[in-house]
Amino acid sequence: MYSEFMDKVVLVTGGNSGIGKAVAFGFAKNGAKVIITGRDQKRGETVVVKAKELGWSLEFIKSDVSNAGEVKNLLSYIMGKYAKLDIAFNNAGTSGETGKLTTCSLENWHYVIQTNLNGVFYCMKYQIGEMLKTGGGAIINNISVSGHRGYANGPAYVSSKHGLVGLTKSAAMGYADQGIRINGISPGLIDTPMTDKDRQKKPGYDEWVKKVEPIGRMGEPEEVAQTVLWLASAQASFITGHILAVDGGILAC
Repeated sequence: MYSEFMDKVVLVTGGNSGIGKAVAFGFAKNGAKVIITGRDQKRGETVVVKAKELGWSLEFIKSDVSNAGEVKNLLSYIMGKYAKLDIAFNNAGTSGETGKLTTCSLENWHYVIQTNLNGVFYCMKYQIGEMLKTGGGAIINNISVSGHRGYANGPAYVSSKHGLVGLTKSAAMGYADQGIRINGISPGLIDTPMTDKDRQKKPGYDEWVKKVEPIGRMGEPEEVAQTVLWLASAQASFITGHILAVDGGILAC
């Protein structure tokens, strides 16, 4: 348990399911005031209902991170209601279409880059701007093992995630002396709705996972959430500009 999160204001983009939902619940369970965003209103409201049943402070704001205006309005809303933003977990993203570079449509390229890379740029631009006014904060970006390796069938996704590594480090160096710590996490194969879709498409998916993951299984969203909470806590007070793998050993191979 982290008593230090009591009454902290936390933003989780893409908080409707999977890792984002687990992180949002982790902070809320520890007494934080959590705002989640996403494009699916119905799913967001379902998450809010569950949190309220558990007695937690959590609200959903419909917002698309690929739209700079919507992100700016989101931060204006948070500051107007709470007057601060202590922690942000930039999690919203898309895998896009699969296929080699020559089959990657221009529409898919622009959509993935706009969501995964530009979206985090927009988020950090406005999050940092507000944090500077109130004495600092902590930002964690959800990257992926795809930010460190090449995969033939995901040129847009892999490029967006490699870009996020550089963006995270650059931002961290820019504000390290102003009370804002910025780090990233790189999950491996995590049991989420996204991997459920992959399981349906790929025969023998579970056996493949055992071969790919050195630890022999998928990770759970809650395992990733614990890493995010730790990076946001005072226990990680001397850590910034770091990308922490939560991947069962994939990047060690």
